[in-house]
Amino acid sequence: MDTQDLLRSLGRRIRERREAGGLSLAGLAREAGVSRRYLTDTEAGRANPSVLVLAQLARALGCAPAELLGSDGLRRTSERIALVGLRGAGKSTVGPKLALAREVPFIELDQRIEELAGLSLGEIFDLHGSTAYARFEAEALEDVLAQGDRMVIATGGSIVTHPKTYERLLATCRTVWLRAPGDVHYARVLGQGDRRPMKNRPRAMDELESLLEARLPLYARAELVVDTEPLDPEEVVAAVEAALED
Repeated sequence: MDTQDLLRSLGRRIRERREAGGLSLAGLAREAGVSRRYLTDTEAGRANPSVLVLAQLARALGCAPAELLGSDGLRRTSERIALVGLRGAGKSTVGPKLALAREVPFIELDQRIEELAGLSLGEIFDLHGSTAYARFEAEALEDVLAQGDRMVIATGGSIVTHPKTYERLLATCRTVWLRAPGDVHYARVLGQGDRRPMKNRPRAMDELESLLEARLPLYARAELVVDTEPLDPEEVVAAVEAALED
């Protein structure tokens, strides 16, 4: 990667983190102690921040400087593979097969969340709400990342809506979006015996389609995309492996 590519990559990472955190240009500039014009040039890849300025920007964004500077290279070489996608994407089916093929551990993040909370996912939401779930999710992810550099992780469908946790996932793992149409997600969930999409929800399919549409730009931030329809699980594993190699 040449200097200009590196600066453009740095600028893109700063902009993505700023937007994910809901910060305006002026807000981040103020927090980092730089001018708005300088920050605009940095995000556009026209400025070459000093180590001190990079540290100030990272602190204002709540991350380590290395995550802004080196995440592209880290993601390309990482052997942590994280599968993302809406419920019914096939993460729990494909994940163990992919882990077996790569001879690495398979980790279901939602299971780790339940172990950490001492409650089922339903109980977490019923008793403590979505904010508590997001907190447990962030903590569980850090616990998983601390266990090593070689693994396959199946994430919850909503992880992309928790900006700091998703940014952490993107910075530390090679992320793969298992993409499928809404009706396929719906059919797979029902095929697993999960009646939650239908229970007391006459417009469940429309709601799922709307949810998928709203999350498309977030899932699309994953490093790789693999279309899972009409592939069987073994074919999806092969497609993921090929994408990782490419």
